[in-house]
Amino acid sequence: MKLRTILRTTIGLGLVAALLAGCTSDPLADQFRAGDNKNYIAGDGTVTEFALGSRPGFEAFVGATESGQVLDSSAFEGNVIVMNWWYSACAPCRAEASDLALLSVEFEDSVQFVGVNVRDTAETALAFDRNFGIEYPSLIDAQSGQVSLAFTGVVSPQAVPTTIVIDRDGKVASRILGRIEASILRTLIQTVVDQ
Repeated sequence: MKLRTILRTTIGLGLVAALLAGCTSDPLADQFRAGDNKNYIAGDGTVTEFALGSRPGFEAFVGATESGQVLDSSAFEGNVIVMNWWYSACAPCRAEASDLALLSVEFEDSVQFVGVNVRDTAETALAFDRNFGIEYPSLIDAQSGQVSLAFTGVVSPQAVPTTIVIDRDGKVASRILGRIEASILRTLIQTVVDQ
């Protein structure tokens, strides 16, 4: 008799937990389950700012850019950096490319922009640069994933585009998951430049 009561209680609790889990929504998981074959999971534009003293760091990395140059993360020291994870067939990446190009010119005296291409060949990335007027370098990370791994816990490789702002101390000051809004990114950059 007690076993039957325990089983009913356990089944009842499991059913309640399943129903409650169905009430919550994870937009990235929902996109994955949708199976719409768009070949990327877009972030929802969520902006995260990290307070001074609790900003995450990242691992050192070295990578080749689309033009064949070598970029070492040690070159970031003492500089404000904006990094954008992208690839050419990603619709939100294409939609934000012109804004990123304009912001890189606007902040050219105080900020270094760097792209991280997660899928394309160097030739495809260069064609994208020409098409959208992008003059800053992009690391080609499709084969090694080394750059993305350096930001584990900060940048989800499934959410493209992702844009982060790195402060002069080499810490991530802010992150946008999904397509940028130019005015928001401008404010995030200016905040770090002014610190």
